[in-house]
Amino acid sequence: MRPTLSGRLARLFGRFAVSGLLLAAAGTTALAPPASAAGGLTQVTGFGSNPGNLSMYAYVPAGLPAGAPLVVALHGCTQTADDYYANSGWTKLADTYGFALVFPQTGSANNALSCFTWFDPADSTRGKGEAASIAQMVTKAESLYGSDADRVYVTGLSAGGGMAADLLAAYPDVFAGGSIASGLPAQCATSQIGASGCQYGSLGLTPAQWGDKVRAQFPGYAGPWPRVAIWQGTSDYTVHPVNATELRDQWTDVHGISQTPSSTASLPAGTTLTSYDDASGRPVVQLYQISGMGHGLAVDPGSGAEQCGSTAAYFLDTVCSSYYTATFWGLDRDGGTGPGDGGEQLPAPTGLTAGPATDTTVSLSWSPVQGAASYRVHRGGAQVGTPTGTAFTDTGLAPATTYTYTVAAVAADGTVGTVSSAVTATTTGSAPTCTTATNYAHVTAGRAHTGGGYTYANGSNENMGLYNVFVTHTLKQTSPGHYVLADSGC
Repeated sequence: MRPTLSGRLARLFGRFAVSGLLLAAAGTTALAPPASAAGGLTQVTGFGSNPGNLSMYAYVPAGLPAGAPLVVALHGCTQTADDYYANSGWTKLADTYGFALVFPQTGSANNALSCFTWFDPADSTRGKGEAASIAQMVTKAESLYGSDADRVYVTGLSAGGGMAADLLAAYPDVFAGGSIASGLPAQCATSQIGASGCQYGSLGLTPAQWGDKVRAQFPGYAGPWPRVAIWQGTSDYTVHPVNATELRDQWTDVHGISQTPSSTASLPAGTTLTSYDDASGRPVVQLYQISGMGHGLAVDPGSGAEQCGSTAAYFLDTVCSSYYTATFWGLDRDGGTGPGDGGEQLPAPTGLTAGPATDTTVSLSWSPVQGAASYRVHRGGAQVGTPTGTAFTDTGLAPATTYTYTVAAVAADGTVGTVSSAVTATTTGSAPTCTTATNYAHVTAGRAHTGGGYTYANGSNENMGLYNVFVTHTLKQTSPGHYVLADSGC
């Protein structure tokens, strides 16, 4: 009966395959075998019992010393390890900052569209299937390359993003941080049929209920919990933007912090960065929303320091998400072992002050550090400038918004020094306005629009549920014509 079931599912979901749908047809009827990894990738065998039937590929920069970080990168549906190696930009960052990369690869024997099986507990939970195989790869990489077990991170796109979230929940003792691009909350679905409900709409869970899904994966674990970056295009109709909001709810609850942003920032390509800080002021959850981007991983081809990646199917030319993720994890400053990171660290700059501010800019200044060739300025955990002097003006900011800044000195050999104490600044202008109304009223007033019987916020395209007078939401206007859900507070 399996071929008949597979055929029915293929007919049911086949029309979505070209758009990269995560919910791939089950069964062993396969597409063409995935291309073998090549070019700088090395296949690693004998990494464990491999209950998930995966392949392991690795990229290690020449001369990488022991004690460097490790990043695990998970491809999306219809992709291979080599696709992610060639296009995601992580290889450039590994060379620049000094860390090893592992690229797990699944195939059509596991899933007809070569998707990681994020929706099946037999593959997505601790000690089971694909999740267990990836954990075994981490152990193997630590043994082969001497990777620092305290600085292991996981990132993934689409189905790989869903699996990355599951891994962060199942193995918080293994991964110090994660990045989920166009993906799903951890344990959002526990069956293939249930996966479509996650992709296309909200499950209507509270932050605590989402957090419980994480805590249930490793009962008794008391932390620390991984730092999580969430990347989402506002025009993604394969994995709807509500998933990013629910990921935010899930991981802020796990960290025991509010869903009210600590700061917001504007990045290139219409990207809005919203940070959520812990009690010490350290960003532990960051949400990156890219205006108008569809389903894929954000890349920015070019030779600039903040550019990376290549355009291809599901690698979309907007902003280098891998770069901003790496800086959020601190790979550029507190773990780098790449060229120029072996010298003596300079002390932290003192006297960092913020101001004056306008409605779109913040001016910073600090005392010079002897021996500094340049400085790195970070806003909310993301690098925003590399001035050679002791002043910098941050631009393109939102009015009436509070931002957090730190600065580090960089020596002539490229060694990044100790990070300064943080300062905050608030831009001038009017604060974003919030309106609570029914979905019908939001649409009538021009704050939202409809599609397929559902309501979507203008600008962010966040799913607000059914279009009627019985569903009520709060929308916050963050810029002209751009609204975001703000049910948890304006």
